[in-house]
Amino acid sequence: MHCHHNLTTYLTAYIHQMGLAADPKGPLFRTVGGGTGKLTRTPLSRGSAYDTVQPRTEAAGIATKIGNHSFRQPGSPPILKNGGILEKAASMANHASTRNTALRSPARRAQPRQVERIRV
Repeated sequence: MHCHHNLTTYLTAYIHQMGLAADPKGPLFRTVGGGTGKLTRTPLSRGSAYDTVQPRTEAAGIATKIGNHSFRQPGSPPILKNGGILEKAASMANHASTRNTALRSPARRAQPRQVERIRV
């Protein structure tokens, strides 16, 4: 699947800098060998990835707890908002059903004019 051009640039730099090009079948995100500071061939676990993300979000001033799944969801709404096809957005998000993708559609969100109609 294609990815955003910025992501392509970042991943290419990461692969080059970490020397991963020589191991194209190996995991992309790997653990670091104890005391060596070098990447191993062991995939980074979900828990370790989460532990890696949290300090960085806090350092960036993001108060919201961000999990590993947080990085998948933001793609669908902009795709749909910019005229993308629901089925393609569902495929890109690896959703089993377009129903999950449609739930994140900007069209389903309350628009300001709709909120203003609420009488309090």
